[in-house]
Amino acid sequence: MSKITSVFNKKIITNFLFFTAILVLLFVPSAKAFLIKGLMKIGLFKPAATEKQMDKSINLSSVKFRNSKGVVVDLGSLKGKVVFINFWATWCPPCLAEMPSVNKLYEQFKNNPNVLFLLVDADSDFEKSQKYMDKKKYELPVYAVASAIPDVLFKGSLPTTAVLDTAGDMVYHGEGAANYADKKFIEFIEKLITLKK
Repeated sequence: MSKITSVFNKKIITNFLFFTAILVLLFVPSAKAFLIKGLMKIGLFKPAATEKQMDKSINLSSVKFRNSKGVVVDLGSLKGKVVFINFWATWCPPCLAEMPSVNKLYEQFKNNPNVLFLLVDADSDFEKSQKYMDKKKYELPVYAVASAIPDVLFKGSLPTTAVLDTAGDMVYHGEGAANYADKKFIEFIEKLITLKK
């Protein structure tokens, strides 16, 4: 085999491997999630952890979510608590990438009665969601939408995360994957707990 043929074959193999990797990232959700998770570990995808008051005329008190047991939670009845709401789906790579950080945040606050987590499955498929949580050994509480959801809370982009303060005002809203186990975000939640309005 000539030197030119050998170089040509190496180029073909390299190109094939490159395009295969691109296709895997495009079409295999777990591969894409793995890549995003890696980028989170090196410091990308940090949420903007500053209290930002949204438009106070937005009334979220009639927004409802239902868990797999049929229990309905109304955001209006949660005043006095910090509420972390995350819209996600099992087929969404960025959702899967941020889920370990969401779980770490949950583990930090799960025993605090002043903090409530609502992991809202965009597909409302409790069985599929619970299988995912069980497989990953997460205890995150899964909910489904049980009322109309205003665009200011969720426009359809996954993942979307919102945080409500103890007065029921939305003080954080983010679309796309983020590392919610980031120290500054944990401090942000701790600050919200102590700020009684």
